[in-house]
Amino acid sequence: MANSTTAPDGGGETRRDFLMLATTAAAGFGVAAVAWPFIDQMNPAADTLALGSIKVDISKIAVGQAITVKWRGKPVFIRHRTAAEIAQAAKDDKAKLIDPQPDGKRVQKPQWLVLEGVCTHLGCIPKGQKSGERKGEFGGWFCPCHGSHYDTSGRIRKGPAPSNLPVPAYKFLTDTQIQIG
Repeated sequence: MANSTTAPDGGGETRRDFLMLATTAAAGFGVAAVAWPFIDQMNPAADTLALGSIKVDISKIAVGQAITVKWRGKPVFIRHRTAAEIAQAAKDDKAKLIDPQPDGKRVQKPQWLVLEGVCTHLGCIPKGQKSGERKGEFGGWFCPCHGSHYDTSGRIRKGPAPSNLPVPAYKFLTDTQIQIG
């Protein structure tokens, strides 16, 4: 009579092989069930995710005016560009640019420019947001720390900054409200 732990023909799979496979599978599922809550708790909390985006009312920003809002601890520049600034930005698409990017790729609506207000050289905050501040040689922003000049589309034109002022993820919720992040 054959042993209950060996196959009747002396080879192949046994009941012990099946039990080992079933036990291993059950243990694997058990480990996954215990690990999942631990892994899931590492995701950001809902209140943290809510801070990841802000809504900004742009209805009171006059043509030619700019405001600064804070998003994720960084300043964000929102400028209601004039027709002359829009035309200059389009004209500058053909200029020699350090970090070539057409104005149309940097804006969703030509009259509204939304940029992270952090110089890409060493993280300074460029001047040019407030009336009376120096806007640099190209009418946009100027970083006095090391002399970076940005144009009316936030593109680096002169100085040590290696790239354009970044455009954050944003969308228009209505004609008078945008969501950043």
